[in-house]
Amino acid sequence: MSTNGCGVRVDQDAQDSREDLARRLELTQPTDTVRGLFFLGTLEAVRALAGEDAVRHCVEAGSEPRFVEFFNYPVSDFLKVTDAAARVLAPRCGGWTEALRHLGRRATADMLKSATGKALMLLSKGEARWLVGNLPAAYRAAVNHGERTVTWEGPSRGRILMRRDFMPCAFHEGVLLATLEAMKAREVEVRGSRVDMLVSEYVISWS
Repeated sequence: MSTNGCGVRVDQDAQDSREDLARRLELTQPTDTVRGLFFLGTLEAVRALAGEDAVRHCVEAGSEPRFVEFFNYPVSDFLKVTDAAARVLAPRCGGWTEALRHLGRRATADMLKSATGKALMLLSKGEARWLVGNLPAAYRAAVNHGERTVTWEGPSRGRILMRRDFMPCAFHEGVLLATLEAMKAREVEVRGSRVDMLVSEYVISWS
């Protein structure tokens, strides 16, 4: 972090993200959606750490006054609400990037509590590799856009390529970290990198 002319600490990642968010929003289509479950989880994460006023601020960043778990909402709204949430949580999480990872972890927790997530956990039989291999299906249950592919480089090491996905890398790093940790994997490592505006790659490994 740096400081501005008034001596206030400034999160440079958060500053840079404003232009990034605008570009991502320009690329969305009205038909690109996200389940309400993830809006609700994001707002609950904000409520737990920052209170009701912060929740209202995040809701106002989007265009919906309320969300229903099984309804689908525009990904453009999810981008706005998540960005607002990350900015609110940044001082409490160690910066904007860490706040996004925190929200990604929350998204995984919500997915694993859903009917789809419970089914995946049951079918995985405790095998992290199996669950990672089926992440593309889990993402399809959560959003109706994008493509995710898994390529294995070893028994517990692989790469996940996400195409036409609108969320920043740090968010998906949180998702993947929480997924592997839910399987009791140890020495988990996730390194994300942006290939293009809507294309990102994640190298994952565990023991």
